[in-house]
Amino acid sequence: MPVKIATSILGLDYGRMNIHLAELASFSDEFHVDVMDGNFVDNLTIGPPVVAAIKTPVPLDCHLMITNPEKFIEAFAKAGAASITIHAEASSDLARDIALIHRQGARACVALNPATPISAIESVLPSLDRVLIMSVVPGWGGQAFMPQVLEKVQDIRKRYPHLDIQIDGGITDQTAAMAVQAGATTLVAGNFIIKAANPAAAAQALRQAATL
Repeated sequence: MPVKIATSILGLDYGRMNIHLAELASFSDEFHVDVMDGNFVDNLTIGPPVVAAIKTPVPLDCHLMITNPEKFIEAFAKAGAASITIHAEASSDLARDIALIHRQGARACVALNPATPISAIESVLPSLDRVLIMSVVPGWGGQAFMPQVLEKVQDIRKRYPHLDIQIDGGITDQTAAMAVQAGATTLVAGNFIIKAANPAAAAQALRQAATL
């Protein structure tokens, strides 16, 4: 399964969002849209109206770091999300919420925080299009990669050889190689790409690291 690069837009200037995304589109397989509510995580970002204003041919991967995600799944799907990620820690009924995402025509993903075991999503793994393993505590960009989460990546890969496994947090050309070797297939990268002097070269470095 080819490794995909999901460029995180968390650190971009939202006032010039579409200009930035046009510059990043040629080397991004997806744009990772971090949605934070100031409740589930200690940060506040954007909602469906901002997502709806994004104009790009690159698929939008909306990562809902919010409480009661079921209330907003439809809105984000209608705003243009090609895939929607909810957190195991925030959903009161994962099976219900996954089914709701699928009814909206989006790919369904469930995220696990670093301290959350795989057992929290054991029953719904067969129904997922993707699982997201957080390699930092969610809420803020620029954190250091937590290598201990790679055990979860390895475990899921052994049992689900064809499942898309995304990893998010502290991804660089060094940690990307570790993540892919463990079984990750989609790398979420923010600062490593968007703060690089040459973002295209940074993205290429991630792709090269994934083949080592």
